[in-house]
Amino acid sequence: MLLPFLLYVSLVNDVRDLIARHDLAGAERIVRSYQSQAGPSSELAAALSWMARADLDAKQFDQADKYAAEARKISMDLMRGRSLDSDPWLPTALGASIEVHSQALAARGQRAEAIAFLREQLNLYGATSIGTRIRKDLNLLNMVGKPAPALDESDWIGSKPQPLSAYLGRPVLLFFWAHWCGDCKADAPVIAAAANAWRTQGLALVAPTRLYGYIAGGQDAPPAIEKQYIDRVRRQVYPMLEGVPVPLSERNFAEYGASSTPTIVLLDAKGIVRFYHPGAVTEQELSVRIRNVFGKQP
Repeated sequence: MLLPFLLYVSLVNDVRDLIARHDLAGAERIVRSYQSQAGPSSELAAALSWMARADLDAKQFDQADKYAAEARKISMDLMRGRSLDSDPWLPTALGASIEVHSQALAARGQRAEAIAFLREQLNLYGATSIGTRIRKDLNLLNMVGKPAPALDESDWIGSKPQPLSAYLGRPVLLFFWAHWCGDCKADAPVIAAAANAWRTQGLALVAPTRLYGYIAGGQDAPPAIEKQYIDRVRRQVYPMLEGVPVPLSERNFAEYGASSTPTIVLLDAKGIVRFYHPGAVTEQELSVRIRNVFGKQP
């Protein structure tokens, strides 16, 4: 069985490259060729999950759901003999298959079913590496309009953070970031500009982050060393966020489903979530959201 491995040593990368070139038919061909020669594997499941995401983006919801179901079945079969996090491809495959199925349900008007499905999956996998991702998908469907979860402020960098309850009466912008995150660095000026523009009207900014177990170059680091490194990155790369409270907690990321960084969350003056956005946000969109929270016309 060495030949298929040698031929498809980077199946997922090849599939992603073809998807980026909008060649979904070509991606399908190499996936099925691999499958016919090598049979089911965790990398095949991961490749199928990328196909599912591509069709979801194209709004081909039925086809996306078929790929997701296939990826999930292969993943579940493989997990009979191993744990989810024992294989580097299984979390990608299963996490994406859950995400695509929930979003396809919601897109077809089955929002309640999507929420129920995600809650079921969170019960099953909440303690694994995909737990935060499932929470993100649940939050996308269910967080806006609800009270914001409390933040863990037991550890921090910079100025000591206050509990969210201390901000009642003021809108709050949460900027979840990571020391390794390029998109966070690109988005920071947008966040800072919004905070500066609305600070005199009461907008507060809080920038939670967390430990990842490594520093520059992927070098393993104990918490004390990584914390020092994060503080150095904050001061050198994010000078526009000087003085902003930075709670340091993995629990915050899990609760807010911040599996994608940056994640932007906007609370109104009553502490209700009005905007939940995994990934980078444009200055225009964020400005409109903040104006709405303040009751201003766009």
